[in-house]
Amino acid sequence: MSALLVTGIALLGAAAGWAAVPVGRSLVRVPPGGAPGRNTLALVGVVVFGGLAATRGDDPALPALLLVAAAGLVLAVTDLTALRLPDPLVGVVALGGGLGLTAATAATGEPRRLAVAVAGAALSFIGYALLALLPRARLGFGDVKLAAALGLPLGWLGWPALRLGLFLPHVLAGVAVLVLLAAGRVRRDTPVPFGPALLGGAWLAAVLT
Repeated sequence: MSALLVTGIALLGAAAGWAAVPVGRSLVRVPPGGAPGRNTLALVGVVVFGGLAATRGDDPALPALLLVAAAGLVLAVTDLTALRLPDPLVGVVALGGGLGLTAATAATGEPRRLAVAVAGAALSFIGYALLALLPRARLGFGDVKLAAALGLPLGWLGWPALRLGLFLPHVLAGVAVLVLLAAGRVRRDTPVPFGPALLGGAWLAAVLT
């Protein structure tokens, strides 16, 4: 993919990030000053979209990945501000990703990749559902459903991406909690959103594998 097209997609990511804050605020009750800044989300959108375009520009599933990323930016807002992952928005990730991957399958003539994507969603759901049922687990079933939705594109990208996408969220969440504890921003019993770690781990898996 040309540098000009990557830049254009990165700018599209900036617009998606800029819009994610008001869209997220419309879906959940946000305390005053609780939402991330629009400039911050715009910068995150540049990195997310630009990274996908630079590393997955030749993959016919790129439009599906960008759709998932756009919805993911809004989910990050709702989870960071209200500890919620609204079902309709998670449904957009699952349905939009599924339809996009189906179109990519038709373009490539590789139904095996779609089968692996479905298997990835199922494995992600089962794995995270089991974790959520453990005693003292802090995972909610919103996290479980999001993990399943993200398992679709990760499965499409292959087993290495799926494995990394299942593992990295726990690393990211652990580091974030340690930093917040050290800064005195949270206590050991403070609820911490896991959705951004799921989204960040999936993005890293997509660009690193």
